[in-house]
Amino acid sequence: MQARDVMVRGIISVGPDIPVQIAANAMVSNCVSALPVIDIHAKLVGIVSEGDLIRRVEIGTERPCSPLGSEAFTSSDALAKEFVKSHAKRVSDVMTREVITAQPETPLREIVNLMEKHSIKRVPIVQDRLVVGIVSRANLLQVLARDTNNANWAESDRMLHQRIVDSIKNQPWAGRPFNIIVENRRADLWGFVYSAVEKTAVRVAAEATPGIESVSDHLGIAPQPSIENEGYTCLKT
Repeated sequence: MQARDVMVRGIISVGPDIPVQIAANAMVSNCVSALPVIDIHAKLVGIVSEGDLIRRVEIGTERPCSPLGSEAFTSSDALAKEFVKSHAKRVSDVMTREVITAQPETPLREIVNLMEKHSIKRVPIVQDRLVVGIVSRANLLQVLARDTNNANWAESDRMLHQRIVDSIKNQPWAGRPFNIIVENRRADLWGFVYSAVEKTAVRVAAEATPGIESVSDHLGIAPQPSIENEGYTCLKT
């Protein structure tokens, strides 16, 4: 199996100049633990995760100042970075800039190797520097949870997967953080939508796809983003 077979599409993203509070709100509202950061050309420039936002002065979790004299054991650069992490107002100052990425054709084995080697929980999937999806540890567990033999993966299942994606790609409700996994003509729906109606629409689209024999709906319903969250966007793929 490849990244494109399990990746979450409809990625929620933020811009580098967005306030960190809006990024945190986007994570909570969309039930995700990290957000790709894109520039005005929609190119990937970084990633911001929960780990980047847990040491914050606003909630009293910043690292305490070192006792007098102990700074000698910590470089001034390290202390400065900690200060920026806990006090910065913009995403660009707290995000990780060197992002580990993969392509849609990358085998899942290589995705796991990247996660282990770099101690990361997710890998953005990029084509021409454009984020087209993301593979997280949870997505890998979703495949495992089906208790199927990966060796039985058929090219026809990949075609069915693409057929579902093509059937909804122009729908305004299709750009949500959910993914579709197809194996043995069965579609598993994972991730989140914003309403029960959208949940039904995704299921119906999968059921209506020629060649799909059954659909298992695991979609959750996330809170609808408020108008205050206009600083982040959803990338439709």
